[in-house]
Amino acid sequence: MAGEITDTGELYSPYVGLVYMFNLIVGTGALTMPKAFATAGWLVSLLLLMFLGFMSFMTTTFVIEAMAVANAQLHWKRMESHKQEEEDDDSSTASDSDVLVQESYERAERRPILSVQRRGSPSLFEITDRVEMGQMASMFFSKVGVNLFYFCIIIYLYGDLAIYAAAVPFSLMQVTCSSVGNDSCGVDADTRHNDTDQCWGPLRRVDAYRIYLAAFTLFLGPFTFFDVQKTKYLQILTSLMRWLAFAIMIVLALVRIGHGQGEGHPPLADLSGLRNLFGVCVYSFMCQHSLPSLVTPISSKRHLTRLVFLDYVLILAFYGLLSFTAIFCFRGDSLLDMYTLNFARCDVVSLAAARFFLGLFPVFTISTNFPIIAVTLRNNWKALFHREGGTYPWVVDRVVFPTITLVPPVLVAFCTHDLESLVGITGAYAGTGIQYVIPAFLVYHCRKDAQLAFGHGTPNKHRSPFRHTFWVGFVLFWAFSCFFFVTANIVLSETKL
Repeated sequence: MAGEITDTGELYSPYVGLVYMFNLIVGTGALTMPKAFATAGWLVSLLLLMFLGFMSFMTTTFVIEAMAVANAQLHWKRMESHKQEEEDDDSSTASDSDVLVQESYERAERRPILSVQRRGSPSLFEITDRVEMGQMASMFFSKVGVNLFYFCIIIYLYGDLAIYAAAVPFSLMQVTCSSVGNDSCGVDADTRHNDTDQCWGPLRRVDAYRIYLAAFTLFLGPFTFFDVQKTKYLQILTSLMRWLAFAIMIVLALVRIGHGQGEGHPPLADLSGLRNLFGVCVYSFMCQHSLPSLVTPISSKRHLTRLVFLDYVLILAFYGLLSFTAIFCFRGDSLLDMYTLNFARCDVVSLAAARFFLGLFPVFTISTNFPIIAVTLRNNWKALFHREGGTYPWVVDRVVFPTITLVPPVLVAFCTHDLESLVGITGAYAGTGIQYVIPAFLVYHCRKDAQLAFGHGTPNKHRSPFRHTFWVGFVLFWAFSCFFFVTANIVLSETKL
């Protein structure tokens, strides 16, 4: 559940943490980035990618600072509790109750002065407890703020599930359905299909997609009703498959470009594709909601900010390499929403095993993540309506919450498989809230709380390098500007239609 404080688990080195963060950020969003690059133009795409990478790095340091302040508060409460227990033990031998009352009053009067003197220790800000985002929201936000936090997280997770639910059937449809005259070779060289085109026999492509969606829901949907844990070995297997697929795609694209077979001539700039590009880029840098479970187990956090900065530089370089090789290798109108599907063609990859591996790569990796995201969303629903000391009836706990978790994203996937739009909308709205708005408010309120509790000038070793309040205002201004821009762009697009 998002609001729980949990053990850190097994510790790992800073460089292992760097790899984990890289794997967390580089996911499904990267597969939709090439088409967004080709649509918006290479120069606009590069500039926006670099700027959004910088913004994401800034808000990541905001979340890490909030984690340090939350840990300081927890550490201090434990120190106070331990001190109180010792004082209670010492005073238990006294027999006069009036004396006890007077001593308690004197301790209460003295404690704030003593507390301020002791709270200046930098060790208080060590990140040793894994404090999830929901718990930080409850520590620093009002009740309204906590509810808005959960609402934003829930909307984002719904978008995530809708993307996953559409990506797997879409990939299966593209690989198994082929046009007449190309029945044995997966996706055609001409990738511009209509959903009403023939797939197998009397079945249309959209019928095949919905059959695969039904099978996907029946196979993975029941996991929503139970507890699922991501195993270490599953994570390793998924990571190996991801990097093998990315490496094959980059090398194949470079080989085709080097042999003069590149078909892409991307424009310098095309503002009509900016909306989807923005959402895809925001989605592709999403990691803020998972930072507590990722950062806390790092054994040495002395140079944490530098490591995070290095991670973002490497991610920017990787996104640029993947997208630029894609847009110069393939024509813009032939790039598919899921980039891997461009390699399921005979004229691109001659080896059948490689074609099917790349074409079905999203099926393997996304299918392993869907139950985990679904259980996370279900637990956030339960946390949103949780009452202190109360429990849910069995039907509500085991039927209602899993059902409201599973049904909406499946319905969205049933209505559309436009992955670029799904990723763009999820990133532009819920992604903006999680990546910009929530971290900005978290760091603003945690700084105020730290000043009140520990005094001015308290050394927080994990304080963000963006310390001035200007940066918090700038992030919020950017977030609301993006929200307005994307909404206006959608309205204008619908009006033109």
